[in-house]
Amino acid sequence: MDLADRIAFVTGPAKGMGAAISRALAGAGADLALAGRDVAAIEPLAGELRATGRRVVVLACDVTDESSVAGAVAAAEGEFGRIDILVNVAGGTGPLGKSGVETTREEFDQIIELNLTGCFLTMRAVLPGMTARRYGKIVNVGGTFGLRGRGGRVSYSASKWGLRGLTKSLALEAGPSNVNVNSVCPGMVEGPRFEKVCAEMAARLGITPAEAAIRHAEDYALRRVSTAEDIADAVVFLASDKARQITGQDLAVDGGWVI
Repeated sequence: MDLADRIAFVTGPAKGMGAAISRALAGAGADLALAGRDVAAIEPLAGELRATGRRVVVLACDVTDESSVAGAVAAAEGEFGRIDILVNVAGGTGPLGKSGVETTREEFDQIIELNLTGCFLTMRAVLPGMTARRYGKIVNVGGTFGLRGRGGRVSYSASKWGLRGLTKSLALEAGPSNVNVNSVCPGMVEGPRFEKVCAEMAARLGITPAEAAIRHAEDYALRRVSTAEDIADAVVFLASDKARQITGQDLAVDGGWVI
């Protein structure tokens, strides 16, 4: 999965899956435009990747702000001359454990704007250049709650289902210009967010967090929870020419939860 001489624009790169994805893209040879609201949080990762010989630029970008997205994309194209790969990682979780009736309009709108509209804005910004050059790879990070409904996660699930539709529609539009548009759908991923979920389950059921983690893993065919690196490997595959004949698809990386 050689990405040498490719330029990747990554949103939400500072931590968790975003950092793992950025490292994996760099490890495959790509140079990177790392875009996010908190540039100070991104700089340590940028320094780490520059030390490996990769060219890296850090860009301030609020994916929910159209002018901010346009400015960041223009800056990346000015620095590197083009964008070959877009990876949309930036996103949020929305309300946890609230029913649809309990979820406020503001809570619903906020997560839709971040998880869905944000991806629309970045894709809309990079596609003209990709289609003009007749080359591009777009990988959106979705979620398995966009493949199965989930009570208590109404706004998040709606945003990820919407992202699937956006991915498929733009795949059809961009396909004739040799641009692939796909999504990777993680299940639970090891890290602080999963630890919080386990702690909440443990408190609710009167068990230890370690026992809660085991219960989660038992829901999956492979009996293990994904790592950030598992997600990153899938993203690099879809960003590479090994996936040249794959577009408009949702790749679940979840240990076998949605099957």
